[in-house]
Amino acid sequence: MEPPVRLASTGTIIHGVAVGEVLGVSTLAGARVIAGERGLGRIVQRLNVMEVPDILAWVKPHELLLTTGYPLRNTPQSLDRLVIDLDERGLAALAIKLGRYLDRLPPEMVEQADRLGFPLIQLPDDVGFDDILNQVLTDILNRQAAVLARAEEAHRALVQVVLAGGGLREVAAEVAGLLDVAVAVLDGAGQMLVSAGPAEYVAALRGAPEGRHTSVPVVAGGHHHGRIVACGPVGSIGDSDIGILERAATVAALVVTRQEAVNAVESKYRADFLRDVLTGRAGGTERVASRAKTFGWDLERPVTVLVAELDPEGDERVAQDRLVSCWTAAMRRHDARGAVAGFSHEVVTIVDAAVDAGRLAKDAAGAFAECLPATFSTGASRVAVGAEALPEAYGQALKAARVGRQLHGNGAVAHFDQLGVYRLLSLVNDTAELHSFVSETLGSLASDADAENADLRRTLQVLLETNLNVAETARRLHFHYNTLRYRIGKLERMLGSFTEDAHLRLNLTLALHVLRMRGI
Repeated sequence: MEPPVRLASTGTIIHGVAVGEVLGVSTLAGARVIAGERGLGRIVQRLNVMEVPDILAWVKPHELLLTTGYPLRNTPQSLDRLVIDLDERGLAALAIKLGRYLDRLPPEMVEQADRLGFPLIQLPDDVGFDDILNQVLTDILNRQAAVLARAEEAHRALVQVVLAGGGLREVAAEVAGLLDVAVAVLDGAGQMLVSAGPAEYVAALRGAPEGRHTSVPVVAGGHHHGRIVACGPVGSIGDSDIGILERAATVAALVVTRQEAVNAVESKYRADFLRDVLTGRAGGTERVASRAKTFGWDLERPVTVLVAELDPEGDERVAQDRLVSCWTAAMRRHDARGAVAGFSHEVVTIVDAAVDAGRLAKDAAGAFAECLPATFSTGASRVAVGAEALPEAYGQALKAARVGRQLHGNGAVAHFDQLGVYRLLSLVNDTAELHSFVSETLGSLASDADAENADLRRTLQVLLETNLNVAETARRLHFHYNTLRYRIGKLERMLGSFTEDAHLRLNLTLALHVLRMRGI
């Protein structure tokens, strides 16, 4: 027996033609669909000839398989299984010449083909396989050449848009014109940046951006920057159009990269200038105000300085970049003339004093939490008027952010005026001295080794807050009066006679405040 002969590869074909269109070539004018008419839309990208019974080892997806029936003549009972196997391997159709080796196809085979939508085609007796191969492959290659030429033309047009200084809006408009569909560019969070094309389909994209549409990612430098999506009439976006969208995504990535480079330079200039302002090195008031206006900032009005400092944990570089963008976006919504700049570990914002700093911080925190599992603490200064007052206000905001985190944990928002005595305690740089003060003042009560200590400290704190009002303290703590009297006696045996010594009460109050400051 001669070894099976495998046809030479027809090459890598990306695009093809539908089975129904293949039947329209002149050599197949007399062909007849026996079964599987539902599958005439299957795509043919290559052709193969069945010369051996065990053809399954040699077939590829999207092939039109031609046969004289000779390899099948002795196994008609297994032909229904052959249809299943060819369908599973993604073949487009099976074309067979009947009458010479097979008079007809078994009913089971026809039934399976109809069930699977796998076309079975009867070929004319007077047509040679070489004629079919030549005509169909020529048609496929011509189509592919036309698709590639269209894609190349689209690529040149898109590149020209970028070379002419166009941005994402111009790229979207160009693609919408080429494909006659609506096109939108979404950022990494799914927000629509720009759109173009027929209004009804643009509205469909805005109303349901995750609905029926075609989408390709925009990737640059290994980072996902968003997506390009297209929406049009059903069936209007084909495989070749997806190729154009992919090229558009590449061009969009160039635009994004270019804009990021510009933004990085501008951000550095803004940060350097604001750092000089906050350290008092930017010059006189007029010079500062004049240069601030070139960035769109108004620093001459009454303002509040906010410092957003990343809490420990997480990827600091990625978190810092995202923190700057979230605060910038939040600032645009609250104060278009406010200043925002990112430093190494923090973002500094100078906002109109009339703006609710708490709402602004909450807005930025909400956007930040959607993107990263990280947090930041925010501090707000007193109202500052004039550039010469900004360095002091910056110090106040930074102090508020750090003390706020010590008091309330990560994600705290604190105002400098609300720090009270904690502001003074935070000025003590020698934490060992603070520890020593707490230990000397509270003694064993400073430790949590005994579970009762925390409860006793709470009792002491409320007593001090009510100025030793036993009845009010008992009410707040839900204790019986006699129970509280017993606790006071126990506390005085541990701490001294604080009910009679005002100086001791002051020391106890300060020690309890120090304990509340986390990280001390």
